[in-house]
Amino acid sequence: MEKKFQFSLSYLFIALAIFILLQNWLSPQINNVSYTQFKSYVADKKINSVVISSTLLKGYEKVETDMKEPMFPKALYVTPRIDDRNLVDFLEKYGVDIIAANENTFLRTLLSWILPTLFFVGIWMFMMKRMGQAGGGMMTLGKSKAKIIAQTDLGVDFNSVAGQDEAKVELAEVIEFLKTPEKFTRLGAKIPKGILLVGPPGTGKTLLAKAVAGESGVPFFSISGSDFIEMFVGLGAARVRDLFEQANAKAPCIVFIDELDSLGKARGSGMMGGHDEREQTLNQLLAEMDGFEVNKGVVILAATNRPEILDPALLRPGRFDRHILVDRPDLKERVAILAVHAKGIKLDLEVDLEIIARRTPGFTGADLANLVNEATLLAVRKGKEQVEATEFEEAIDRIVAGLEKKNRVLNETEKKTVAYHETGHALVATFRKTAEKVHKISIVPRGIGALGYTMQLPTEDRFLMSKTELLEKIDVLLGGRAAEKIVFNEITTGAQNDLQRATDIARSMVAMYGMNEKLGQVTYLQQANQFLQQGQGLFQQKEFSDQTALLIDEEVRKIIDARMVLVEETLAEQRPLLEKIAKVLLEKEALDDEEFKALVGEGV
Repeated sequence: MEKKFQFSLSYLFIALAIFILLQNWLSPQINNVSYTQFKSYVADKKINSVVISSTLLKGYEKVETDMKEPMFPKALYVTPRIDDRNLVDFLEKYGVDIIAANENTFLRTLLSWILPTLFFVGIWMFMMKRMGQAGGGMMTLGKSKAKIIAQTDLGVDFNSVAGQDEAKVELAEVIEFLKTPEKFTRLGAKIPKGILLVGPPGTGKTLLAKAVAGESGVPFFSISGSDFIEMFVGLGAARVRDLFEQANAKAPCIVFIDELDSLGKARGSGMMGGHDEREQTLNQLLAEMDGFEVNKGVVILAATNRPEILDPALLRPGRFDRHILVDRPDLKERVAILAVHAKGIKLDLEVDLEIIARRTPGFTGADLANLVNEATLLAVRKGKEQVEATEFEEAIDRIVAGLEKKNRVLNETEKKTVAYHETGHALVATFRKTAEKVHKISIVPRGIGALGYTMQLPTEDRFLMSKTELLEKIDVLLGGRAAEKIVFNEITTGAQNDLQRATDIARSMVAMYGMNEKLGQVTYLQQANQFLQQGQGLFQQKEFSDQTALLIDEEVRKIIDARMVLVEETLAEQRPLLEKIAKVLLEKEALDDEEFKALVGEGV
């Protein structure tokens, strides 16, 4: 197969360089001289031909040629023409060729005017063509940036998506409609126009959308919500119109809009009221979804991790009326996801994916894919032929706690403080019935500010927590500060994160979960965003009085102070065991669950 020639901008620069060289070669060396010097050069026979114009005299050194006019002169002497009646006689006296014709020949005119013009026109045409291909040309600004992906190019079906069984069941109905629409239209059923995939980042919303297109075998339009928004007014709405025109022409098909929240944010929240470009684009999207013909076969899939900020008009029946939760995978689903990503990896026979899944509660599908890749990279770095369980352990520590800081050396006092701090966490977790089991203790600095960590391994996925479990979770968080206070009779800044998390739990118990007698069964705080795992920020409304706020603060402090007393009592009773484990931890710098259990078993 012949290689297709592609024009490059570098060819234009090469042509320009050649043109400049030719011009320099063809152009004579110009010397501006006085009239007296000009006549002396004629007398010395340096000038063999002279062109007489109305204002100038141009003298040439003629090269060896048969042409009357010197095409390639060696030098050019130029002087202003003055009124000298004897000039012609003077030139004839010394045998100089006198040329009265215009010296600008067709070739020189071509080289000096036409070629440069063609050159710059070529550059302009080339740049406009490239801008048009990139979607930035003026004629393509209103065109949709959606990528049309054929079913054969996707290579994704439901077998490629591990877990999310409930979401796949919901989407199977869409696939069946796209394959056999007459089955639904026979009884007058209408397929939902819009389906919104809602879930935390990395849970596989985009992958599910591709799987739907792969299973149904129809064209798949993929675009991000931010691709509609431009600085030019009206472009977003034009792109929405163009996208739906293409979709109607390709029906049946699937239109997938990723990150819908960047386009569908509630109107009236912008700085320019209801007239900014984003809101015009949203209005056009709403109008286009209303204009769809019933059962034509165009299904709109969208994904977002911030459904709470979407405009209510988007979520009403007739638009995105079906919402499918794509949540974080549970234990069974994590095992399946790990199996999918480990297919092409050479695993040691001792690697148990279920143990790894138990150690990764809250991990999304993207997190698990990253975990497998990190473990494989560690094995390659160590020169191993297979990925062993130790690489997975290191990869989990790296993802959860951060990169190990081998160059961050703690002095003996700090190292001892961290050892007792982490041992305090672990011991309190051991002597609390509902606390998660200790899996690993380390005093090796990791990440940005972590000087050590205690990792606990949940026995199962939990969706509800009792008041006792929350209180004992606070106990474990306060164990580090209590251990410092008992052993050193001093406290450090190392418990800052522990105290913050303990305070958040206590405040939620008092003001959100109704677990306080004085404040009663009332919720004073709104539920935090479950997908982003953070509150509503500075703009969260305060829905209680200052007196209630003061009471909340007092009750939160009472909970923390009461639990701190209980934790100190526990560690005081287990002081010998605290000392023993801390000394071993100082020597080894890390203890796994088996080593910790052995030490606790000896001391109890």
